[in-house]
Amino acid sequence: MSQEFTSPFDRSDRLDPEIIANPYPSYHELLARDPVHWSEERQGWFLTRYADVLEALRDRRLSSDRISAYASIIPEPMQETMAPILGIFSNMMLLSDPPSHTRLRSLANKAFTPRVVENMRTHIQAIVDRSLDDVESGGRMDVIGDLAYPLPATLICEMLGVPPEDRDQFKKWSDDLAAFLGDIRRAAQHVDVAQRSALDMIDYLRGIIRECRQNPRDDLISALVAAEDEGDVFSEEELFSMFVLLQIGGHETTTNLIGNGLLALLQSPEQMEKLRADPSLIETAVEEFLRYHSPVQTTMRIPLEDLEIGGRRISQGQPTYLFIAAANRDPAQFPDPDRLDITRQENRHLAFAFGP
Repeated sequence: MSQEFTSPFDRSDRLDPEIIANPYPSYHELLARDPVHWSEERQGWFLTRYADVLEALRDRRLSSDRISAYASIIPEPMQETMAPILGIFSNMMLLSDPPSHTRLRSLANKAFTPRVVENMRTHIQAIVDRSLDDVESGGRMDVIGDLAYPLPATLICEMLGVPPEDRDQFKKWSDDLAAFLGDIRRAAQHVDVAQRSALDMIDYLRGIIRECRQNPRDDLISALVAAEDEGDVFSEEELFSMFVLLQIGGHETTTNLIGNGLLALLQSPEQMEKLRADPSLIETAVEEFLRYHSPVQTTMRIPLEDLEIGGRRISQGQPTYLFIAAANRDPAQFPDPDRLDITRQENRHLAFAFGP
């Protein structure tokens, strides 16, 4: 395998803060010079071209189940110790393939009834209104601290039945598990903290599930506990994983979308004025925020067999990183990709990936 050049993303320890603040020039360089890039240090492939990322997201030969791959590199004595943590992630819909993914998604869809969704919509509006009322008298607002961070945190904890006094602890457990998942190749550095948090969170969630079964409520958590599809139901372990997915997957992405969307408008004042003049543009504006500053920058797949993408041979088991944010700035797919355009049409971004 030849390596055309070294990318800033090849570093396995940490990225330069300047790259984190503005990764797009580096994405463009990688896209232009080596769109299917082999990283010797990361021992994996980087895909940045829209067509290649879309192909990889659709291709069932590329697995979402990276937990099995992770487990295979963890020393055997540690695997038993880490069983509760690996169990949470191995049952997670986000990290599963069909038919398991199809089954979990079908059960989850049973819980997201129109009534539950409408109740959530009303509740979200109430939380936003309350947050804005709280800052109005002060004459200034920290968008992250006053809205973007507390909104999903409050909503998710309320959906899970976590009382206010337990929410900081619950968030810490989730952060510990997220840190473990994000750096599992150095799992030994995180395993003790993540293991303790996993066990404590499982014990806590078991109590919530018990309460929902004894005293069902008209909310999402009770709907998930009661979800049934032709006699099939979530196991307790799958419910643990679903709740952790809601917390980890729903919090940071929402915070990022709100914060980055507002930042993009502030950096493009003509687009801000256009939206203020015509609030009906909000739907296309949100889609453009998702493309322009993707809340999730990369995702990963594991090839189940040897395959070819973009003219490069990718071997079975080699981690393949899909740079969603780079694909969403690919000029071959999006005209003038570095310009925010809240009226952009045919905006088939990959911010939420793309199923087969």
